[in-house]
Amino acid sequence: MVLIKEKKTEIIDDFKSHSKDTGSPAVQIALLTEKINYLSDHFKVHKKDFHSRRGLLTMIGKRRRLLAYLKKKDPEKYQETISKLNLRK
Repeated sequence: MVLIKEKKTEIIDDFKSHSKDTGSPAVQIALLTEKINYLSDHFKVHKKDFHSRRGLLTMIGKRRRLLAYLKKKDPEKYQETISKLNLRK
């Protein structure tokens, strides 16, 4: 799955912390969440696509580790990020 360039730049603009920020944990979490949401919709149609499901599970694990890191390093940014992305009730 490839994110459209305009969508990707829009996500980066929403979550960046300074003008040249493209790789901070918040930005990475937002991009992974977009990919995860896309693949979740994909699996509603293609139930037996097990190879892509493995990729989805690796993305979920990576996002989980990034969220744990962000929570440890910057709790305020963590709360802001999960509220923007509607993660964790």
